[in-house]
Amino acid sequence: MAKQSRTFTAQVKFEAASLIINQNYSYLEACRALDIGETVLRRWVSQLREERGGQTPKSVALTPEQKRIQELEARVSRLGSVVI
Repeated sequence: MAKQSRTFTAQVKFEAASLIINQNYSYLEACRALDIGETVLRRWVSQLREERGGQTPKSVALTPEQKRIQELEARVSRLGSVVI
């Protein structure tokens, strides 16, 4: 039987990554507490560190600041395609 994949909101990803970065959980502790795999948690932690460093992700942003940047970039893109 195939394993069903789960989806997580940006808020869940942010909070999970924050356990590692802000609360000094080990990856093992966080994975067990959240029932998630280490690979996915490492990806979220990496993304959160990059966002806090000022990089806008290609995927859905985790931090409020990067979410706002993505919204504004999308708006600029839409406005740039309007023909006057």
